[in-house]
Amino acid sequence: MKARDLDPRLSSLGDLDITRIDNLSGECQPGSLFVAVPGTQSDGTQYIPDAIARGAVAVVSTAPSTLAPTAVLSATDIRDFLSLASARIVGNPEEHLRIISVTGTNGKTSVTHFVRDIALALGESATAMGTLSHVRTTPAPPALFRSLRDILDREGAGTVVAMEVSSHALDQGRTDGVIADVAVFTNLSHDHLDYHVTMDDYFAAKALLFTPEHSRRGVVVESTWGQRLLEKATVPTISVSRADFTSLHVGWNEITAVWRGHDLTAPVGGAVNVLNLAAAMAAVSELTNMPDRDIADAVSKLHVVPGRYQVVQRHPDIVIDYAHTPDGLQQILSDARTMTTGRIVVVFGCGGDRDREKRPIMGDIAYRSADVRIITTDNSRSEDPAEIAREIVGSHSGDHFHVELNRRRAIEYAMSVATADDVIIIAGKGHERTQTIGATVSDFSDVDTVRELLESPC
Repeated sequence: MKARDLDPRLSSLGDLDITRIDNLSGECQPGSLFVAVPGTQSDGTQYIPDAIARGAVAVVSTAPSTLAPTAVLSATDIRDFLSLASARIVGNPEEHLRIISVTGTNGKTSVTHFVRDIALALGESATAMGTLSHVRTTPAPPALFRSLRDILDREGAGTVVAMEVSSHALDQGRTDGVIADVAVFTNLSHDHLDYHVTMDDYFAAKALLFTPEHSRRGVVVESTWGQRLLEKATVPTISVSRADFTSLHVGWNEITAVWRGHDLTAPVGGAVNVLNLAAAMAAVSELTNMPDRDIADAVSKLHVVPGRYQVVQRHPDIVIDYAHTPDGLQQILSDARTMTTGRIVVVFGCGGDRDREKRPIMGDIAYRSADVRIITTDNSRSEDPAEIAREIVGSHSGDHFHVELNRRRAIEYAMSVATADDVIIIAGKGHERTQTIGATVSDFSDVDTVRELLESPC
């Protein structure tokens, strides 16, 4: 595509041929337009030489470059340009798909996968995008729109795309240009305050999804923040809650209930999934207008989402969950208390180079809600794992916690102290298959580790 046809802001580049948009220099190819986005940790301009070396034919930046033809834009315009140009260069695939965008501190992955499974069971073409399919929950615009293009080419027009949308993505304009048919808000709790600083700012970022620029209508899970969003949303929005179900029974592996007058049996467990299920069913209903009975029947086809309330063994129950926030940890420990007659053994840590305020909060939750508390290393990144553990213990006596920084040995210890009536919750990493300690990224899976230890007990 000619530069001037791609966007009027590229008029200075004239008839230069652009074949793709990239904001990561390492992904540039011959014909790329490299968009040097000013970042929170680094400035894209420092990667211009690498982008040119890899084949970029021009640059969009906040300052002229001597290395290639450059369109100079303000920092604000660059983010706007990146989204709109990334969509246009691949033919605006978002216009031909039916999109459900899901935001919230917890539950995004489960809701998107439930939406996908329900839609598939109803005979729709459907897929999910997010934490399990991309490095970022919501990828940067070039990768996002290329993924949407791939879905359109592979699955066809009208495909239902259930997409996770993070607060960072909304704040940084990564999904600008995507107008979801239905927006979903799951919840809001303490997380990412290293980025957003205050809960009000965090909420404001999430609330952007419920504006005409980002969605046509919305579904909000009832809560204090949910009520606030209902009042703030500028698109038609409905709320869902646990009260949408009657005759409700929740186990580790199954939820049974009556929804809108129809029986349902979902092969997923956990009280938190009641609300995730309510949100997903309502979103599919809003999108498709399918009969309520058909939607209730469709939930029997749900699959367990990897690393979300994933039961690896029974007696003792060993459950892997992505819970990495105070609210997420509290929820699964509360669920565990209602579903076990024995003790709760929890293995968890906190990520490095992330929100430090939540560490003692999560330690306090473990102290109050679990019987055996094992602190270990999550993705410590550049921080000292021992210091992270000390911050989790906080003001509590160290005698109340067992600290084992080797995650495999921590899991092994939990399994060695648990009896058949106990439940072991291994929280924080869920589906992840690597662990980052310092600059080293190593293979590590909580699920695989448990299975290996079960197969070869000491």
